[in-house]
Amino acid sequence: MSAVNANPLSLSLSLLLALAASVAPAPAWAQSRPALQPLPPAPPPLNAEGQPAPVPGLAPLPGTAPAPAPRPRGGGGGGGGGGHDCLVEPSLLVSVGSPVDGVLNEVLADRGDTVRKGQRLAQLQAGVEAAAVDLAEARVQYGRRKVARNEGLYQKQLISAQDKDEMETEARVHEEELKRDRENLKLRSIVSPLDGVVVERKLGGGDLVRADKSIVMKLAQLDPLHVEVVLPSEQYGAVRVGMNGRVNLSPLVSGSHSARVTVVDRVIDAASGTFGVRLQLDNPGYKIPAGIRCSVRFGG
Repeated sequence: MSAVNANPLSLSLSLLLALAASVAPAPAWAQSRPALQPLPPAPPPLNAEGQPAPVPGLAPLPGTAPAPAPRPRGGGGGGGGGGHDCLVEPSLLVSVGSPVDGVLNEVLADRGDTVRKGQRLAQLQAGVEAAAVDLAEARVQYGRRKVARNEGLYQKQLISAQDKDEMETEARVHEEELKRDRENLKLRSIVSPLDGVVVERKLGGGDLVRADKSIVMKLAQLDPLHVEVVLPSEQYGAVRVGMNGRVNLSPLVSGSHSARVTVVDRVIDAASGTFGVRLQLDNPGYKIPAGIRCSVRFGG
């Protein structure tokens, strides 16, 4: 009977304690805590030009221009003449060095100079090689005189055929040694392998040249030039080797110039969906510089 009467009292105390806790003031640390502020709105996404990109279903933000339409791959107005963007490059770039080790005695060409094929560009010190050539020439001359003197003796049967053969063979060996020494002397001269211009000179007189890694200068062949174009895969088959194209080089070079397709890549780049095309552009007198942007139209 006493246990039954205790239940209402316990419930009353629990209710009083809960009511006191609900009306009690917050502690000091909770009252001094600043109220939470709402997060700022996220910035709108930007396109490649730095402008806010349009969100599907929403109007553009006030004061912003609409995003430009995407540029088609391989097209454009490079050079100001429409057509496909292209780049003019040298038909050949060569790093000129030496096949032998040595010390440069002099360099005869500098950056910007026009050079011809076979022209001497630099000279290595070649005192030892030149002396070897002089010695070989002296041996050859002596061997020829010796063979001529003994020819009469052989006709008179004063020397044997074996002696005559040995002298002639010795003279022939000296002649071949002279050829070898002359070729070694040629290796001390660095000559141009093409008609073109000097792009860069890396070494000068007194520098050590290593045959395995030293580059004396770089040359570029500017006639003809190569025009490199990248086209979308949709145009594969429309451009063929042998086709003509009109290359516009404005504003650096006025007018359009005829070029011929020489290479069409047979492998399409899967990542970009493009393939490369090369045209050959004649450049007599080097009037067109390499390294400029252009535009090309095919079938012109």
